[in-house]
Amino acid sequence: MAQILMILSAADTLTLADGSSHPTGYWAEEVAASHKVLTEAGHTVRIATPGGARPVVDPISLDERGGVEAADAAEFKAYLESIDADLSAPLDLPAVRAADHDALYLPGGHAPMADLAGDARLGALLADADARGRIVAALCHGVAGLLSATKDDGGFVFAGRGLTVFTDEEERQGGLGDRTPWLVQSRLAERGAVVKPGAPWSDTVVADGNLITGQNPQSSVSTARRVVEALASA
Repeated sequence: MAQILMILSAADTLTLADGSSHPTGYWAEEVAASHKVLTEAGHTVRIATPGGARPVVDPISLDERGGVEAADAAEFKAYLESIDADLSAPLDLPAVRAADHDALYLPGGHAPMADLAGDARLGALLADADARGRIVAALCHGVAGLLSATKDDGGFVFAGRGLTVFTDEEERQGGLGDRTPWLVQSRLAERGAVVKPGAPWSDTVVADGNLITGQNPQSSVSTARRVVEALASA
């Protein structure tokens, strides 16, 4: 079966527009639900972070502040505890190779905006994976990680490619609002991506060749399932 590299942010804070520090991390549902779908399909999922640092879960992704029902939060928490051995000792992102993996998968939470979006090592990995035709999948704010992939001439590796992402409207409605340091959808469009958003909070997945993106936490299962389907047809 396939080897999948799940790339998580190592950030636990995000500097907001006013200069204040906001606690953050990965979004519980996006990691737990995606990991479950991928592994139940028989694939091996390895976790990597910048520097091999243990990632932290965004605290609001496990309670009502993040719009998460108590029963769902308990389910996500239990699943994350079941994979704690992998979360506690992730691979060091600079040490992994695209050639060793069939797919890269980037879940969200606001944390990728703090580190992955500007990580040149991630950018090189994504560019290599894309050039090899490997599946590149990203979900919600994890799509911000794609911004790290820059060509030698300064162009964006994924310019002209169709994708979706946590939208500017969703950020204003239920995200950081005016406190956000920048808007991921707008930044991707500025870099030349063809953003194809669904309705706010809809389960939306966009596939463009080997690039698969999901819009928000509600799209977690569908995004992972689309990856499973793509691996099966590869």
